[in-house]
Amino acid sequence: MNGVAVLKDLFGRIGPTVTHAVDGLDEDALTARIDPEANTIAWLAWHAARGQDVQVADAVGREQVWTSQGWAEKFDLPFDDDAMGYGQSPEEVGQVRVSAELLKGYLDAVQDESTDALSSLSDADLDRVVDEDWDPPVTLGVRLVSVAGDCLQHAGQAAYARGVLERSAR
Repeated sequence: MNGVAVLKDLFGRIGPTVTHAVDGLDEDALTARIDPEANTIAWLAWHAARGQDVQVADAVGREQVWTSQGWAEKFDLPFDDDAMGYGQSPEEVGQVRVSAELLKGYLDAVQDESTDALSSLSDADLDRVVDEDWDPPVTLGVRLVSVAGDCLQHAGQAAYARGVLERSAR
């Protein structure tokens, strides 16, 4: 298996994890909190998809599906179009009130674009330096692994929050 195939497999794990976390939940469940300042399932799912969209697009020189495919308008969030959740306050987290279907639709579009972008790469591309501000400089392969790791962490947090909220409702 080559490096691009490994990355495609890794990114392919994000969607199912997020989908499992949001599937079948209504907006109240998606925006419930474990504690008053906790991230909501909706925000975690949106942030995972936005993070993947922003960072993969930047790394491979493509447009974000958030704006190019009209997802920013569909979500109609009170944030700038370039917002991806980083550094948002608990109040801003609570402003992500959308349906599970919308979250899954955006995530599917991001997953499709990421798969297409990854399919356009060769293993040699993964050695290209994309950020010289670090020591050692960051290669495309390292950046993509980092993006997938972040997204999987947020997907896991959403799944965990769902489990806690479901158990506390019993």
